[in-house]
Amino acid sequence: MNKEPYVTAVVVAAGNSTRMKSEQSKQFIPLLGKPVIAYTLRAFEDSDCIAEVVVVCREADMQKIKEIASDEKCSKVKAFAIGGATRSESVRAGISAATDATTHFAIHDGARPLVLPEDIGKVVAEALSCGAAALAVPVTDTIKVVDEDGFIVSTPLRSTLRAAQTPQVFESSLYMKALETAKGTDFTDDCALVETVGAKVKIVVGEYTNIKVTTPQDIPLAEGILRARTER
Repeated sequence: MNKEPYVTAVVVAAGNSTRMKSEQSKQFIPLLGKPVIAYTLRAFEDSDCIAEVVVVCREADMQKIKEIASDEKCSKVKAFAIGGATRSESVRAGISAATDATTHFAIHDGARPLVLPEDIGKVVAEALSCGAAALAVPVTDTIKVVDEDGFIVSTPLRSTLRAAQTPQVFESSLYMKALETAKGTDFTDDCALVETVGAKVKIVVGEYTNIKVTTPQDIPLAEGILRARTER
């Protein structure tokens, strides 16, 4: 008998914020007065398909994120884990903190605060059907592949290209198998990890507004998106 789906969101918020050029963690940078991580946690709290949330963060940030989760009444936040030296290590720590009931992991960048609950629902539904799915959007610019000297060597067909986003959702045993197979190798993208074991990942078209807040220039852009949503 198949187990009932139990989707655990692993929110990876352990980055060092180097590109943000800020003394504080980018998770705490205010967007219209609320910290980035508050919006991220709220999106997963409001998504009916998510059963629990595990937050992976720096030890120095943990207490503050716990307080934000409490203030936002994010009752699905069940566990915390301390991030590792690499993204892969951080995700592994988050997965280890998840309940044994978990059937699927929805892995998400903590610095993507503008993901919509309905898009979380769409990508989770696809993963429940085929085992692995990820949000992405069609690339609008022409992409060039260059050599080490900066000369163009090829131009991929734009219609085949997608810009990957998160969440990326995987059946738990598939993801654990990929983690063990690629032990010691760091991946910046979880789809690339599961591809190492031959798994196919279904792309679900997301929103261009699901940006990652990485540099100072991203802050006014994110605030503009939030204002537009409020006005609608």
